[in-house]
Amino acid sequence: MRGAAGGANLLALRSHNTALVLDLLRTAGGAGISRLELAERTGLTPQAVSKITARLRGEGLAAEAGRRASTGGKPRTVLRLVPGAGHALGVHLDRDELRAVLVDLDGTVVAERRAPLDLGAGAETVLEMVARAAEELAAEGLGHLVAEGARVPGAALAAAPTLLGLGVALPGPLDHVRGVLHRITGFPGWDGYPLREALERRLGVPVVVDKDTNAAALGLAVGGAGGERGSGAGGQRGSGAVGETGGAGGEGGSRAGAEWGGGAGAEAAGAGAEAARAGARGGSFAYLHLGTGLGAGLVFGGGVHRGARTGAGEFGHQVVQLDGPPCTCGARGCIEALCLAAVARGDLAEAARVLGTGAANLAGLLDIDLVLLGGRTVAAAPEAFVQGVGAVLDARARREGGHDGPVPVRLAPAGTRGVAEGAAQLLLAPLFGRGEGG
Repeated sequence: MRGAAGGANLLALRSHNTALVLDLLRTAGGAGISRLELAERTGLTPQAVSKITARLRGEGLAAEAGRRASTGGKPRTVLRLVPGAGHALGVHLDRDELRAVLVDLDGTVVAERRAPLDLGAGAETVLEMVARAAEELAAEGLGHLVAEGARVPGAALAAAPTLLGLGVALPGPLDHVRGVLHRITGFPGWDGYPLREALERRLGVPVVVDKDTNAAALGLAVGGAGGERGSGAGGQRGSGAVGETGGAGGEGGSRAGAEWGGGAGAEAAGAGAEAARAGARGGSFAYLHLGTGLGAGLVFGGGVHRGARTGAGEFGHQVVQLDGPPCTCGARGCIEALCLAAVARGDLAEAARVLGTGAANLAGLLDIDLVLLGGRTVAAAPEAFVQGVGAVLDARARREGGHDGPVPVRLAPAGTRGVAEGAAQLLLAPLFGRGEGG
């Protein structure tokens, strides 16, 4: 999937119609989908579908998955996505930890790394850690695709023919479009740093930078790997083919993170599918991330809402207590400061109540369909946070009346790896026509 110049050769994949077909192949899973079904669900003519699928097969992105009985005439050939035809790296830079994953086109994790990190150690140190993790993952997961002569330090990424690039997710605020960081809470030294440009120069591959919460929300909206995918080759999707009438696409479900145990794992699996469905049908959800900080990722109509200056989602710095305790952002009484203080003293019930108060404000302001909780702190006590936040939203619904009930609160799937996987989707989602938002 790379051209001779080493950059990602995606010109043939950028059309809206091709993206619709690719997304249906992705959501169909290993069972595959026929050309006739592709035409019906996209609104494209059978001839247009044949041209697109022929091109995808020529690129190695699609392959035959067998034949399916037809109501008349000869059996239909079904096609499937080839997951190994493309890969993306996702890196989560937290304040004290680096997590990195290599995923295939299906979103399945091929390899991963985790290491301690001091985000305040300086740009050169952090960049070196990102480069080392990325090169190790590429060597482990893609080494068999790289020519012997290219297996030298610094060349592993650019030499990997299926690698689309690197997605980096970290605390905000930041400029997603330019890839420039602003004053990260607690780490003002990053203000104005061109992270995307620095990493592209260092690694020689395309780089996309976004906030950790936005990346996680994108991963949830796209649906991740496994789960309910393939059950009928997709449900409903909102956009049809360009220049054609009718046509809805398909959307599968989501994968539950292995880190959630017992009933929490089953709930996370359902939450991922619920989030994917909400995004696909034009609904909305908020992903609230509580770890070393607190933030939100917002999804409306299947796309991440970043705002005009890509600064939306600074959920943790809404003031809920005037003249309250100081926050590292410089304000007082921020929900992040109150919530983290309660966690530090072991009062998880109070932390959940504070988080629920913020979630209720969000629900009242934006009328969202679903609240998903994630992050290390939530992962350590999932039931306490789901029940505590849910109780606040339930009380709000009772006060307001109506017949719809409270906004549901669920655990986000993927556990503490969700941000890194979402960072990889910053590269993958556009191929499938997903992830575009305001």
